[in-house]
Amino acid sequence: MSVWNPDNIRDVAESVGIATLNDEVLSALSSDVEFRLSQVLEEAYKFMRHSKRTTLSTQDITHALRLLDVEPVYGYESTRPLRFGEASIGPGQPLFYVEDEEVDFEKLINAPLPKVPREISFTAHWLAVEGVQPSIPQNPTTADSRNQELIPKGPGANPNLAAISGNDNVTIKPLVKHILSKELQLYFEKVCSALLDETNDEYQVAALASLRSDPGLHQLVPYFVQFIAEKVTHNLKSLFILTQMMQLTTAMLDNESLYVDPYIASIVPPVLTCLVSPRLGASSNPLEHYPLRALAASLLGLIAKKYAKSSHILKPRLARTCLKHFLDPNKPFAVHYGAILGIQAVGGREAVRVLIVPNLKDYGKLLQEAIEGGTPAKADAEMTIGAVLGVLEKLEDEAGMNLTNGYSVSEQENTKLVEKVGGLLSSRIVGLGRPHLVQVLLET
Repeated sequence: MSVWNPDNIRDVAESVGIATLNDEVLSALSSDVEFRLSQVLEEAYKFMRHSKRTTLSTQDITHALRLLDVEPVYGYESTRPLRFGEASIGPGQPLFYVEDEEVDFEKLINAPLPKVPREISFTAHWLAVEGVQPSIPQNPTTADSRNQELIPKGPGANPNLAAISGNDNVTIKPLVKHILSKELQLYFEKVCSALLDETNDEYQVAALASLRSDPGLHQLVPYFVQFIAEKVTHNLKSLFILTQMMQLTTAMLDNESLYVDPYIASIVPPVLTCLVSPRLGASSNPLEHYPLRALAASLLGLIAKKYAKSSHILKPRLARTCLKHFLDPNKPFAVHYGAILGIQAVGGREAVRVLIVPNLKDYGKLLQEAIEGGTPAKADAEMTIGAVLGVLEKLEDEAGMNLTNGYSVSEQENTKLVEKVGGLLSSRIVGLGRPHLVQVLLET
């Protein structure tokens, strides 16, 4: 039995000139109309649901009709809700109709005419020519692009770039509210205060141990990453804070329950800052910052080893950055020290063989000038020589060679070594008493 009233079918048939229809035809047409209506309503309901709405609109019905290849009903498109009036044509027979808005012709005639719309026009310009953006009014200038790069974009961006560029007063409203429980907020505050407390080593050890092992800290990862970046950016003169931030980063990476992969791009800049920044710490003790650089190098090696699979360009980018600082003669020796350790930590023996050894002869001249000149950089040059010897020893260790009693470096090997790495470094290498290291270098 159809829910649709057959009398409606008979009325429509009479309106188009069909006077008589038997009951079987009326029943079949009623069932078909009911099926078609339910089909349209089901498709319209899908449009409403995918539009994240709870009220069905005439637009949904129009889309459903077009989807079913049926010409839509015209005249019902409106951005305003329709007002229905009710009229009675008999007992128990209400009639609903759409109320029309009354328009005053006097006001309509005397109203000012709307502005004539502008004619549609099209213009063409080059966005880029062979990869270079032309300087035309339609394209943004280089200064605008640079300012946009320095402004943090969204909740996942690094806001410390704005602080460096002087745009730290720019506030970005996050698109999604990140709600932390009171327990996590209290935990975050306690850990941060404990790490920055120089007087209580016990609290520092406890905080780092908790970060290494606690499994329920995944919501705090972006907050710790932001905390590290902020403290490193604004406390370059405090070796204690910088060291604590590197310890905090190491603890986060050691926690197997934390998913840190999406935040590696934000973690690497603070580590590189502690590795190759020209000035770290106060000037009272010029050699005090070298343990921090060594710690940052080991941390950089941990990042490259652990997350190279998730990002195939991570290792090359880190090695390229360290090599750039190592080959810059205008950088201080402290930067070269960190860059050398960074290259070895990221790329291992192969990186030392390919990136460091071929440049040692020219670099040895720079070291010799600093040592023979008696400049204040002599102590830094000695530290850098120690770093060079340390990474070169890794070549022998990883090559699996052991010392043989009674074997020494010959004059011919010494001459070749001088030609390869320079006089200063060759004398220091021979002075180590490791002849097989000389063989490895000559074979490299």
